[in-house]
Order: sequence, then structure tokens, then C-alpha cells
Amino acid sequence: MVKVVKFGGSSLADAKQFRKVIRIIEAENDRKYVIPSAPGKRSPDDIKVTDMLYKCYEQASKGENISEIFSQITDRYNSIIKELGVDLDLSDEFESIRNSMIHKAGRDYAASRGEYLSGKVLAAALGYKFIDAADVIFFNDDGTLDSEKTNEVMSEVLKEYENAVIPGFYGIMPNDTIKTFSRGGSDITGSIVARAVEADLYENWTDVNGFLMADPRVVKNPCTISKITYRELRELSYMGATVLHEEAIFPVRKAGIPINIRNTNSPEQAGTMIVAKSDGYDHQRVITGIAGKHGFSVISIEKDMMNAEFGFGRRVLEVLENEKISFEHLPSGIDTMCVVVSTEAIAKKRERIIEKLTAAVLPDTISIDDGIALIAVVGRGMKNAKGTAARIFGSIAKADVNISMIDQGSSELNIIIAVGENDFEKAVNAIYNEYVGA
Repeated sequence: MVKVVKFGGSSLADAKQFRKVIRIIEAENDRKYVIPSAPGKRSPDDIKVTDMLYKCYEQASKGENISEIFSQITDRYNSIIKELGVDLDLSDEFESIRNSMIHKAGRDYAASRGEYLSGKVLAAALGYKFIDAADVIFFNDDGTLDSEKTNEVMSEVLKEYENAVIPGFYGIMPNDTIKTFSRGGSDITGSIVARAVEADLYENWTDVNGFLMADPRVVKNPCTISKITYRELRELSYMGATVLHEEAIFPVRKAGIPINIRNTNSPEQAGTMIVAKSDGYDHQRVITGIAGKHGFSVISIEKDMMNAEFGFGRRVLEVLENEKISFEHLPSGIDTMCVVVSTEAIAKKRERIIEKLTAAVLPDTISIDDGIALIAVVGRGMKNAKGTAARIFGSIAKADVNISMIDQGSSELNIIIAVGENDFEKAVNAIYNEYVGA
């Protein structure tokens, strides 16, 4: 069995955390390829190494002296090396990075050095081969990942080594400059490595016990999801749930490799398994998770005999397309059509949108209502459980919350509910308590 393991910044914040990571890796021989992030915060008021590197580069680009901030960065790594008792001297690496900063090697280069140096330290501590991500991850001229070249080269390189450390977050452009991933960088690197080595499992180690059923800022101590499908994860992530960015899922999803979200600080916890398909579900809970977002507006259009008018919906969406506005949902009736959009996206275009829609479809009435929050209730078991919708709507009604819109996809994987922003937390807690218990 081959496992690829990725560790986030909180897992590598200091020497104590590095030791936890080393113990986890050495606990199983199957954990063969390791993707580290840059050291994160050691305390709430601490600074992440990546942020320190950004600040350092900003000062260098202005021609300012970077000695103080750069010393803080080197001290951070040297203290980790010293406490771990690793035989490693990064003086040459530090000097090279410092000179590159002064000569303006690029913001992406500066940011990537946190992962690069973490990789050097971890490889030395484990006795694993260090492979620079710039040698195996390739971007196209437009900044998109060259996934096939990356997979081909990385597969060939990693065949030569039973164990290796590959730093996350970055790769190389065709002009030989460093390029970082825009979001979830180390997660994406781990996913790419897992695909390249045809891993049996991709373990993503972070500081939570797994994917939670609801946002802990909204629901107190929500349960951990034991198993979730890629489709369910996509629905929840789209509605604001944050554990893995969508781009980090695609390479392993394409290869059919499961992901296991684990907690570095509680390695005994099983975490969450993210799988391609699963017929089983928790028959008591039925739902997999709840997620939601604020900041939506609903454009409501009414017109008699709308359903008999060819091209009505197309003309509405064409107006939004020309204004560069994407829509979230399109609930409709025989004589009504609603378009849910981001309030921020229409902020400076409201009057123009109404004028253009009026000219395009000649509605009887048209209005824009703000202050809308969307809640997604997601679960692969919902289509097999009778009365799911009734339970959800009943729980919201008991909480004295008005539902302004309902939208359910044909797959019956999720139900989208719109409520007033002031009722958002109350509604989410009502649904959660209905299925999990107060």
C-alpha cells in the first residue's frame, strides 16, 4: 500500500509539531511521500512564515533593508533544526534566498521558500530524498497547471525513490520562474503527488478531526463526518465549507483515490474519508452536512404567461451575462422567475440591470430583494429517506424562521433554502438539532 501524506502549516509550526509529524510518518511504512507546508502560527498572535516572506519581499522590492525580518525567518528554521537535533546547515540556502529577494526574484518565489525550507528540514529529519517541486510541477504560460506533463515527469522521478519529501504550494513556469498555486497550494501538490504515484490513499493532516457537519462558528461542537463523497464535498465547499479547496480534489478524484482528513494533534482519530462513491449512509442522521453563505440578492420577475414565451429565460440570463454577473440559483414558477445573485456583484449595477431586464422581457413586475442567506442541506441518503424535506422545513418553522425560497436538484443530493440573513444561524442550528440532537 502507498500513502501520500500532506501536513498543513499548523502541523509544522514549531519543533514540537515537527516531532508529531515525524512520529505519524514513521508509525506506518506505507506513508512514503510527504508534502509539507510552511510553518504556521505558534500562537494566535504569531505570524505565519509565508506572511513573513511576503513582508520581506515587499521591503526588498522597495529597496528597504530586510535584515531584521529575514533574521526572524532564519531564526524560526534554525530553532526548529536545533530542537530536533537534525544535522542540517541551511546557511547557503538562506544566503541564496536573501540575494534572490534583494534582486527581486518575484513574489511567488519569495512565498514558496517557506515550503521549500520546511521540505529540507523534514527530509533531513526523516532521512528521505528531498525533491524540489520546481523539478516536477509545471505550469503553462497562462499560469494554469500543465497536469499531464507534471504527472508524467513526477511519475518517472518518484519511481526512483521509495520515500521522498516534495514541498507544497509551488512549481515552475516555462520561463523558469517560480509560480505558486492561488489557493490551497499544498493540498493541490499532495493531490498531484498522489495521482502520480497511483497512491492507495491521500492523507491530509491538519488541525481538525475531519470534515465537520456544520460550521463550528455557527453550531457549537458539530459532529465529524465519517465518510463523504466527492459530490457531497463539492456541494458543501461551494456553499462555504472549508477544509479542502476544489482544485485540491480534482487530481485524486480523477484517479479515484480516496482522501483521509486527519488531525496531527489527535492522530488516534479516524478523521473523514472522502470517497468517489458510497451506497451506505447514516440512517439515523440521513444528512451528511449543512453549509451556508450570506450576501445574496434575489431578482424576482413576474409576467403572465411567461411559460409560453419562447426564449424568456435566455433573455434574462443574457442581460446578466453581458453585465458579467453569474447566477447562483434559478427557482421559477409558471409566471415567475427568480435569479439568485451575489449582492456584491450587482452593487453598482442595480438600476442598469432592472432597466435592461425590463427592456428585454417586459415584465409585469420586477424587484431586487437583498439580505438573503443560502443554506445547503446535503446528503446522499436524502433521496432514500422519506420525509426529509418535511423534517427540514418543519425544524425551521419551529424555530420561527421564514423560508423565502426552496431549490432542490434533480439528484436529490441537496436542498437549498433561502432565509433572511438575520435568521441564518437560527435556521442552521434548527436543522442540525433536528438530525443530530441539541
